[in-house]
Amino acid sequence: MKIVLPNKVIMIIENLQMHGYEAYAVGGCVRDSILAKRPQDWDITTSARPEEIKQLFAHTVDTGIEHGTVTVLIGRESFEVTTYRIDGVYEDSRHPKEVLFTNRLEEDLKRRDFTINAMAYNDDVRLVDVFGGMRDLNHHLIRCVGDPRERFTEDALRMLRAVRFSAQLNFPIEPATADAVRELAPNLCHISAERIQAELVKLLTSNHPERIQDAYELGITKVVLPEWDAMVGVAQNTPHHKYDVAEHTLHALKYVKKDKILRLVMLFHDMGKPMMKTTDENGRDHFKGHPLVSEEIARIVMHRLKFDNDTIKKVTRLVCFHDYRMEATERNVRRAMNRIGVELFPYYLAIRLADIKAQSPYMRREKIENIIAIREVYQNVLAKKECVTLKDLAIGGRDLMALGMRPGREIGLMLNELLEWVIDEPSCNKKEILCEYVKEKLNL
Repeated sequence: MKIVLPNKVIMIIENLQMHGYEAYAVGGCVRDSILAKRPQDWDITTSARPEEIKQLFAHTVDTGIEHGTVTVLIGRESFEVTTYRIDGVYEDSRHPKEVLFTNRLEEDLKRRDFTINAMAYNDDVRLVDVFGGMRDLNHHLIRCVGDPRERFTEDALRMLRAVRFSAQLNFPIEPATADAVRELAPNLCHISAERIQAELVKLLTSNHPERIQDAYELGITKVVLPEWDAMVGVAQNTPHHKYDVAEHTLHALKYVKKDKILRLVMLFHDMGKPMMKTTDENGRDHFKGHPLVSEEIARIVMHRLKFDNDTIKKVTRLVCFHDYRMEATERNVRRAMNRIGVELFPYYLAIRLADIKAQSPYMRREKIENIIAIREVYQNVLAKKECVTLKDLAIGGRDLMALGMRPGREIGLMLNELLEWVIDEPSCNKKEILCEYVKEKLNL
């Protein structure tokens, strides 16, 4: 098998070989190349020791030198070059107690997580596949290298990675590997929130986010996202729905594009429903107030998983407004743009549409036509540059002080009052009209 390596990767490999060392591209870049996908990163493994690697390249960074990794810089690109190694005993479900360097490529491949990630390649030897990675690629399987219990005991995060790769590649998890996940999933409690978050986001932004259901069935969400488990089996006996809350969420995830914000919003949008469910005398279920509860759950979970503040702010706001409905009038849309945020409004439209598509056919056409009409009005408001935020207002705080108002809270209140007025009456967003309004209001 021939893999076309980038010129800079060939340069690194050949430089190492020229000085008597073995060197191969390894891991995900080999897997993706075989699958005809463009690798995001090119990692290289070598028999050279870290200090020897540093001597052979002009620009290097000690990114993980204690584990044998040196980053080689060529132009604006960086490549991780790691010495063949054998991991010692893992004591915390994450880190080996010690790392031993070796001259044998097979020993290095043996410590890797899955067979499809344990292949190496260079142009001289071609593909090195000791553990059946090509076989599992051909059979579409996620399988651990060696004993899955050993691999998952070494690093518990590999269990969530198994589901993540399953979602990215649309490969099922091999039965023995899945059995080991079910047995050892509780060990995920030892993994840092940041690492859990990274894998969860990769799973959600994959081509198959619905495979989060696999994480539930294997006992993973019970540890890292118990809020998901609370949605499973919660029926929605209403004409608007045909799935339980969790299954509706699985469908909704597939109806938005692979965007981190959108997928997170769809993950959380109905998490408040189990808590807010009521059933009337006719047996119909209601979930009044669930957006606010879902917003709070999203905030708690995202803080727990150490998401950045900007992502938390955007996701929770959209979760709060995911069920916000209106007639497609200019006044209604301007007010919604103000409340939700101009930047977030296209996300709101995408979320509403996905939510509707994941519901029952009941009134679906009317709901979708409403969203299309709202989008048209939104685009018209933007085209006409109508005022929907304070920065669009024709006057500001200095203008109010020039009229005689004193600095302080009253100016903010007056600006917000003016904004509310021009959102309803955009033709009034003129400096002279607004100044006259203030004079009459305050008898200035």
